[in-house]
Amino acid sequence: MFYKQQCAACALALSALLTACGERSPADADAGEPAEPRKETVTATTGSAWPQLQPALPGNSELEEKIAGLLQRMSLEEKVGQLIQAEIKYITPEEVKEYHIGSVLNGGGTYPNNDKFATAQDWQKLADAYYEASMDTSDGGVAIPIIWGSDAVHGHNNLVGATLFPHNIGLGASRDPELIHRIGRATAREVAATGVDWTFAPTVAVVRDDRWGRTYESYSEAPDVVSEYARSMVEGIQGSKGSKEFLDGHHLVSATKHFLGDGGTTRGIDRGDTRVSEQELAEIHAAGYISALQAGVQTVMASFNSWNGDRLHGHQYLLTEVLKNRLGFDGFVVGDWNGHRFVEGCTVDNCAAAINAGLDMFMVPSDWKALYVNTLKQAKSGEIPPARIDDAVSRILRVKLRAGLFERDRPLAGRADILGNPEHRALAREAVRKSLVLLKNNDQLLPLDPRRNILVAGDGADSIAKQSGGWTITWQGTGTTAEDFPGATSIYQGIRTAVETAGGEAALSENGDFSADTFANGKKPDVAVVVYGEEPYAEWHGDLASIEYQLGNKEDLELLKKLKRQGIPVVSIFLSGRPLWVNKEMNTSDAFVAAWLPGSEGAGVADVILTDAEGEVQHDFTGQLTFSWPKLVHQTTLNPGDKSYEPLFAYGYGLDYNDKVQIASDLPEDGDTYAQGALEDAWLMVSRPREPWGLFIADGGEPVPVAGNRASSGDGNITVASIDMESQEDARLIDWKGLRRGSVQLRAQKPQDLSRYLDENAALALDIRVDRQPEKPVYAQIACAEGCAGELSLLKPLQSLPAGDWSHLTIDLQCFAESGADFSRISHGLALSSKGPLSLAVANIKYVPGGAESAQIRCQG
Repeated sequence: MFYKQQCAACALALSALLTACGERSPADADAGEPAEPRKETVTATTGSAWPQLQPALPGNSELEEKIAGLLQRMSLEEKVGQLIQAEIKYITPEEVKEYHIGSVLNGGGTYPNNDKFATAQDWQKLADAYYEASMDTSDGGVAIPIIWGSDAVHGHNNLVGATLFPHNIGLGASRDPELIHRIGRATAREVAATGVDWTFAPTVAVVRDDRWGRTYESYSEAPDVVSEYARSMVEGIQGSKGSKEFLDGHHLVSATKHFLGDGGTTRGIDRGDTRVSEQELAEIHAAGYISALQAGVQTVMASFNSWNGDRLHGHQYLLTEVLKNRLGFDGFVVGDWNGHRFVEGCTVDNCAAAINAGLDMFMVPSDWKALYVNTLKQAKSGEIPPARIDDAVSRILRVKLRAGLFERDRPLAGRADILGNPEHRALAREAVRKSLVLLKNNDQLLPLDPRRNILVAGDGADSIAKQSGGWTITWQGTGTTAEDFPGATSIYQGIRTAVETAGGEAALSENGDFSADTFANGKKPDVAVVVYGEEPYAEWHGDLASIEYQLGNKEDLELLKKLKRQGIPVVSIFLSGRPLWVNKEMNTSDAFVAAWLPGSEGAGVADVILTDAEGEVQHDFTGQLTFSWPKLVHQTTLNPGDKSYEPLFAYGYGLDYNDKVQIASDLPEDGDTYAQGALEDAWLMVSRPREPWGLFIADGGEPVPVAGNRASSGDGNITVASIDMESQEDARLIDWKGLRRGSVQLRAQKPQDLSRYLDENAALALDIRVDRQPEKPVYAQIACAEGCAGELSLLKPLQSLPAGDWSHLTIDLQCFAESGADFSRISHGLALSSKGPLSLAVANIKYVPGGAESAQIRCQG
């Protein structure tokens, strides 16, 4: 249901309105019991859940004759080459020609010549080199144009200077499909300006658990919204099917992803298992694909996840029987980054099962040559039938012919003036305005008078990187600086410009401090606008164990409280890729705005929260939640239609300036409430440290934070580097030179009460690989900041592990308690130290309730 609260005289009236709609209001925040977890019924595949659709584009005999003619002329080697997509870091134009490669891609954080500041002309030059190599027939081969794909998921986000639109979760809140269409068109134009042919967008996941690290890539938890927006974005990127603009060079090839069920994995674990019935898979998770297919989308990307235990990259029923046969898809299916290697019996360089299941193109960034050789052998032996090879190649050729790649009419290539142009930036600013959702506005604090003293605080206030989130210049959106965003505006910059124009004064103070000299009139702030929220992340690096914001590290809450103690009204501008449990922050704010991840045009926030110089509203709030906002910390799966639906703010909620709603400032702040009393695994590190834990090197002197891909102590005694275990950078390799005893620690800024894990017989569990076995003492420690530590020797256990192979190690937590750790105030969730040379890798570190009973290392007493 879409609804908007209009002209509510008070919270009671709002409550009555919501009750009439069958919803709950914020005024009912203390009512009801925790929602029961969904119960899925897993059924056998029948096909009856799916509609029977015809291909979106009418049959074209001339096109099919061209495809057949090309197939007849192509050698088997050329056909297999079309099935390969390599990453530009790992393939040259000469190799494209030699192996007849079908596609290249640039991953997040990859640029031509490894130059982050590569220009549109640099991108075009490399695209031309690949294209010319693919069309070179000097070796007697057939000219088949290469297609270059890029993750342009919120604008051409790999390119410095491009327009960055709000991430999909913000666009969903705008409730404006026509806006989405315009954004798709603008994105296609900026991508086309660099000579790239294909964007891996849109993501059409329907998110069921907000702990998922890709939640911000989804438009909504509601399948109807995702369906509508998928159609709008595909038509914006590709142009409307049947029109002259369809794939005309101003419009490019689109990809819907990730097929299928990526937003429904258990506990929101990226690349996990979606355990639902086929009916639910079709009605909820496939909604965006059906509309995208009807809009004529030309490619579909297979998902990393499994459905009821079977990996999608090898799922013949879903890829072939459902997607191609029942849903009428006649384009091609591309894999995700080495996703085929997770299929049973497969490796990165050997996976006939994926092609036989219906995958048409491998995404194999670096190991493409070995995969080509093995796939060619399998094609020659018949392990991959000739008909399957021809079908896959036909689909790839069909898309390339439809996109005009053989003629390669590229009217926008090299047009640097298109990137970040004023029209596109104005569109992005409009999207920011429409995406903002006003959750709280007590005493109608907003809109603010720009002629006053306005203090702007918080670490997100002047950070374009933070307001843009992941998939921004780099894969994770980290490691960028202000110079990476030419032409962009931070939220503070937008406020400052508007305030100064109106004759007021805006002062930036990240920590909220001010003095008599802060404002020219010597007075204290009339109001504080505090901008804060999640740090950038992408994919599984953003998976959460808890939806509590700043779990165990309430720096932003302390900032809000500091300002409130001084009698300053507080407006919270919350940056996040999902709804989070922020009751404490909400209670301390007079107004609260969900700003999501607005992108490069932060000035759009000022357009809404400030009046003009005459005190007139410039733009009202129009955004509405497309994700339900949690009232309790365990409400990670909170979707309309659940048996017990008790949100803080219901799906569809969003105030405007006509609403006179008072949100009580006594929302429940108990963050230790567990769903049905169940204690879940406490993750310390999965791919990266999980809040409240941070990774540090302690080797004498101040601890060194491990914030990037590599860090070391001053003289290199200890080095920590990100490595791959199963996925990109999902493990850490730790090397000790043995110059002295030093440790690597997972630390929290404030002590954590983890005593319940002792009560429930938990074990410490981690994946570990010993590359150089120790000869001197090695210890595992769990400790308090002061006065307590539990330490165990790991020398013999590590010496017993097979060198160079991953093993799973579990230790009874009681052992640490018996040796001195006080689990009611833990600051070091785990520390590993060595007195001598040692090299080991670790991943997936957590406390597992009930795990002590089967732990490999048990207490001696």
